[in-house]
Amino acid sequence: MSFAVGSALSPSWSRPFGYTGALWLGVVFYLVLGTLVIALASGLLRIVRADPRTRLLWIRASTAVLIPASLITVGLGAHNALNPVINNVTVDVKDLPPEFEGLRVAVFADLHVGPTLGKGFTQKVVQLVQEEGPDLILIPGDLIDGTVHHVAPDIADLASLSAPLGVFVVSGNHEYYADDVNNWLDHFDSLGMTTLRNSRVASERGDASIDIVGVHDWDAPEPDPADLSAALDGADPSRFSILVAHQPHHIDEVAEAGINLQVSGHTHGGQMWPFNYAVKLAQSPRIVGLDSVGDAVLYTTPGVGTWGPPVRVGNTPEVAILELR
Repeated sequence: MSFAVGSALSPSWSRPFGYTGALWLGVVFYLVLGTLVIALASGLLRIVRADPRTRLLWIRASTAVLIPASLITVGLGAHNALNPVINNVTVDVKDLPPEFEGLRVAVFADLHVGPTLGKGFTQKVVQLVQEEGPDLILIPGDLIDGTVHHVAPDIADLASLSAPLGVFVVSGNHEYYADDVNNWLDHFDSLGMTTLRNSRVASERGDASIDIVGVHDWDAPEPDPADLSAALDGADPSRFSILVAHQPHHIDEVAEAGINLQVSGHTHGGQMWPFNYAVKLAQSPRIVGLDSVGDAVLYTTPGVGTWGPPVRVGNTPEVAILELR
């Protein structure tokens, strides 16, 4: 039922059921993980021919601990997930125009409003961003899980986002799942954000300008695949540029194209330990924080929301404030 909230079911009445079911999924995950650890340890005790009473004591004691440990872990993780923080990051980049020195860029991704998170969470994130007074706001996708019909009211407060140099957003993979991606991007436009659909916009400060470039999600199907070449068509290669892309994978072509900075999300920082190890392998190995390829710098945010279990274990949701130098 949890995965139907926001797509087939209206969150207005079904979100409490969705939240409870998704939270229980997190508990089950840690119960299964703990059971596997207990079984492995018990097998090792058998291999070393430990006294049967020792093995029985181990199984009883560890099983007694497992249930409350799983409940406490998920409970703390659920509290952590609902309380994103500001993460201030200084980013050294090449060829930044002097007029843009000290530019403060707010970056948040992976809001995932729909099945478990609603209007109140959107308001909390918007307030965090606006209290920082950034010069520019960049949103690398996955704002929603669901359809425009069901979920749009829960992100209405994104219309309150404002920054002197604008608010820019691109599609993530979840914008494609329950609705047509352009329905969502058109709705984002209606909220006052500028959608970047394999396109770019010049942003001016004083006598200088930089390019804000955006592409569709890395896995986006036809007719809207990610196309960095189309986004850069006709661009001045000497102009400082920032790419907004949902997934970090673009960084190699970004470096080749001469783009200076890429901001991405998607990874959730693994969201729930020990998924961070699997995510690190999948993203090879860009999972969170700063990285670079040649002169191109990548910042991957762990995001603000959650997908699946509304739980974060081993990482903290964030709104990143990047100060460019």
